[in-house]
Amino acid sequence: MSTAAEPPIDPNRPSTARIADLFLGGAHHFASDRAVAARAIELLPDTPAIARANRAFLRRAVRYAAERGIRQFLDLGSGIPSANNVRQAARDVAPDAQLVHVDIDPTAVLYARHQLDGDPRAAAVHGDLLHPEALLDEPEVQNLLDLDQPLAVLLSSVLHFLPDGPALDAALAGYREAAAPGSVLAISHVTPSDHTELTERFTALYNRTETPLTPRKPDEVERLFAGWRLVEPGLVYCPEWRPDPDDEPVSDPARFVTLGGVGER
Repeated sequence: MSTAAEPPIDPNRPSTARIADLFLGGAHHFASDRAVAARAIELLPDTPAIARANRAFLRRAVRYAAERGIRQFLDLGSGIPSANNVRQAARDVAPDAQLVHVDIDPTAVLYARHQLDGDPRAAAVHGDLLHPEALLDEPEVQNLLDLDQPLAVLLSSVLHFLPDGPALDAALAGYREAAAPGSVLAISHVTPSDHTELTERFTALYNRTETPLTPRKPDEVERLFAGWRLVEPGLVYCPEWRPDPDDEPVSDPARFVTLGGVGER
């Protein structure tokens, strides 16, 4: 796992990171991505709204961590830092926040490095979150994160791309054991909602890509927080997690098909 060179991009192969960037209003996408995104919106018109609600949850979770005094953030499966990204949310509260963005997608890493533009308190690392020991040993991670101090571990809309099994269990345990007391874990995850047809369409779309989707029921998502104490309001649909006072009320949060929660260690 090397961070020395920017990995190549294949514009002809749709990228989950670039498709998400498109839904969030970013400009880092190609014709192959736009074709998949158009099909997604055709099947599920709420797809861009789902992406925005997930990003809004992530920002609120980051702000929560920063307001608790956390000054370092490990953003796993970070994607492309589009509008309203983790770095902006953290720095709004804590200008001295240090961040490491990690993604297995070369596209996400390349664009993240360009957007960071030499920021000495942030880095983008090409790596696999299923290997925490190797990832946490990366020089850029070692230089920016002090694991003796509280850390925010962010897993936003990424675990539903990973199947259940020993590798996932071991990875989650690895991050938990590496995190100092006072750390937080934020997870958002697609779940089978009351809108069964909507969830099935969302899942079917991603199952046509190289990153098939594994929706998990609420109790299955909650188990991903093993060893962490969920803070109020617990595991809820993303728009319901500590909404901002000026957020518009959501009459049917289940249509966002994504749960969000934050745990403390």
